[in-house]
Amino acid sequence: MCFPFPVQGESTPLTECKVRPSDQSHRMSRIETTRQVMAPELRDRSQEPAALGMIGESAALASVYERARLVAQAPNTTVLIVGESGVGKELAARAVHALSARRDAPFVAVNCAAINESLLESELFGYERGAFTGASQRKIGIFEAAQHGTILLDEVGEMGPGLQAKLLRVLQERRLYRVGGVRPVELDVRVIACTNRDLRLSVQEGSFRQDLFYRLNVVQIEIPPLREREGDVVPLAKAFLGQFAEEMRKDLRGFSRAALERLIDYPWPGNVRELRNTIERVAVLTPGPVVGPEDLQFSPVFGPQQDLDPSASDEQTLAEVERAHITRTLSDCHGNKSRAARLLGIHRTTLAKKIEEYGLG
Repeated sequence: MCFPFPVQGESTPLTECKVRPSDQSHRMSRIETTRQVMAPELRDRSQEPAALGMIGESAALASVYERARLVAQAPNTTVLIVGESGVGKELAARAVHALSARRDAPFVAVNCAAINESLLESELFGYERGAFTGASQRKIGIFEAAQHGTILLDEVGEMGPGLQAKLLRVLQERRLYRVGGVRPVELDVRVIACTNRDLRLSVQEGSFRQDLFYRLNVVQIEIPPLREREGDVVPLAKAFLGQFAEEMRKDLRGFSRAALERLIDYPWPGNVRELRNTIERVAVLTPGPVVGPEDLQFSPVFGPQQDLDPSASDEQTLAEVERAHITRTLSDCHGNKSRAARLLGIHRTTLAKKIEEYGLG
């Protein structure tokens, strides 16, 4: 998933927050910046983190940017980006592309979970005329469409075993055969893969090939969840509010102090995607000009009162929390899976797999 760029004309330097004791007199120090952590010698402003959509002031985000910058200098190196759903894995992939020598070539993304496996092969590798019923002409696949650029395999952990073997061969030989074809197509493309699964566990369980995991995991970029990125919530919220205010032509000037505190306190289980959706809802429903705490509507499952109780949050695993969230959302949508998937910020196919995984059908 890609998150928006900052409001035009706005520049957000990447800084680190100094955390003071959490008593009331120092609560807002969590949004005060104390020192710059990014090196100033960037080639141009288009390659600064904010220009790439990496908005925030946490050391964790600075680390992600620095790793993306380093791997960008190796244009053929395969990258595996891991993290929870909604943290901005596609954004990091786009940053690697934009910082690399391939920046002027295509960046093509495909969601491996959104396409049936029988169709995914032809989507990735293309097919020749007559390869199967209905193949009336040759079709170029996504790999060829990304020639000289970057291809992003999102949710690569959902790929079936048969296609995993074919992908491994393409990565090893840097060439492919279209479905029904006999002539190899040479490839010059960087492959970036994203997943919210623990692929090491998938390897142990036998659902993901070990050799493919090693081939993809040459350089790994791990993006921490938003709740662990001290200093990113407020800059992101302000950037989103500015964007939506401009799009909707509304006078929304910012957040009250109490609203900022509430944003900071909320654990954001849906990460940046949930934050963006929350601010969009605020922009639609709030008359403005200043957003107050009463204007913030969080997920029906998660709320500051519930999640600030450590004993309550520690009793549930992440899977249990996710199951409860999906259950409530499906209930709120009266079983409408398409609408529930939109509210959850995931593809309908992914939701169907979660429903099956958690026995919610």
